[in-house]
Parts: sequence; C-alpha cells; structure tokens
Amino acid sequence: MNDMVYRVEEVARALRIGRTKVFDLIRSGELVSVKIGGSRRVPVSSVRDYLSRLVGEAA
Repeated sequence: MNDMVYRVEEVARALRIGRTKVFDLIRSGELVSVKIGGSRRVPVSSVRDYLSRLVGEAA
C-alpha cells in the first residue's frame, strides 16, 4: 500500500523546506492536515494540490 499521509518532517523533506514553514502552510490553510492521536499528518493529496496551485500561479 502506498502512503496516504506524511509526517510534517516528510513533507518538509519532500518540498525542501523547513518544518516551521510546513506548520505555517498548515496554519494558513494552504496545506490540509489531520490529527491522528497526538500526531499531525498531511494527506498526500494535500501536498499534490498545493504543488499544483503553485505551478498554476507560476504559469
């Protein structure tokens, strides 16, 4: 099974940004996240949607 959610650290690594920036994106609503237990997780689809928006804005 492929991953459905990423840890914040995994999102940061994938986007080549810091953890703090990932939390900023979550707070601003640019990245959707969920809490599972005490952990924050970001759905893979949210990361893809965010990147699609960035590419669309750059065009």
